[in-house]
Amino acid sequence: MQETSIKKYFGDDHKCLDELFINFRKYKHQDFSKAKEFFKDFKMRLQRHIVWEEQILFPVFEKKTGMTQSGPTQVMRIEHKQIGECLELLHKKVRTQDTNSDKEEEILLSVLSNHNLKEENILYPTIDSMITDEERAEVFNQMNKLPEESYKKCCCQ
Repeated sequence: MQETSIKKYFGDDHKCLDELFINFRKYKHQDFSKAKEFFKDFKMRLQRHIVWEEQILFPVFEKKTGMTQSGPTQVMRIEHKQIGECLELLHKKVRTQDTNSDKEEEILLSVLSNHNLKEENILYPTIDSMITDEERAEVFNQMNKLPEESYKKCCCQ
């Protein structure tokens, strides 16, 4: 059985993403190739995180609550779309080695920080309280089986 809660696992993933983004920002003016690698890892992992939620975690919540057309997961999906749009704007800057990306970074950080707070304080604890250990283990099992093609999209290769 998976010992880690949904809240802890996904919260830790948020922290890992934060660190990658901090390092991208730290190195973008000093060593752009190093910054680009941090960005590439950040982008892949963020996309994976979103796919984990939308394809695996949110359906569990929706099945348990019956909220499929409205509710927190629909709000999260809308925000994921916003995050994706912000991420792509920043990705365009990285792709062209344009270090003048502070505006795009700040917008992305703003959307992400509000989004992550809602997930960590509301959605994840709610899911943890609704699922069994077996269901939690199945969530993590499905996450481990997720094919990379479902999230590994970046021209920064």
